[in-house]
Amino acid sequence: MGAGSSEFMLEIERVLPARQPEVFAAFADQDLMAQWWGPQGFRVASLNFRPEVGRGYRIEMQPPEGDAFQLIGEFREVEPPARLAFTFIWELPDPDDVETLAAIEFRDLGDSTEVALTQGAFKTEGRWDLHREGWGDSFDKLERLLSGGERAGYAPSRSARRSTSHRSYT
Repeated sequence: MGAGSSEFMLEIERVLPARQPEVFAAFADQDLMAQWWGPQGFRVASLNFRPEVGRGYRIEMQPPEGDAFQLIGEFREVEPPARLAFTFIWELPDPDDVETLAAIEFRDLGDSTEVALTQGAFKTEGRWDLHREGWGDSFDKLERLLSGGERAGYAPSRSARRSTSHRSYT
């Protein structure tokens, strides 16, 4: 980053309708993760995601139209069921992409779990927004999976819908 430029950090908090170990498992179990990962309309074409510090991962995502693409990274922290951190970069990055660190905390609220994601720093607001939308859609899909709700017409309770995201500058 050049002098005088801003770094964009993504911060999202979402309360999910399941206990902490179940929510952590949705991130650590490949079969579960493949059911919710990615923006609306995307599917996971292939997945190698086994959280272990120092281990690499690869997720191949298929958009509704166009060619599949991959994201890759390495696990930095794995503390079941409370924390997961990994690097994140597209395999063939856009010129505005940089490797980021995604850190996820799973906060026990009894019958529900607050998930707090921090990711960044992003090079541009456009890349920050792309990730904000992608994580938002992913958390919506994860919430439906954890609640057992049907995808079509599902409306979560007011308390389960509490979600915030904001940008911070460092």
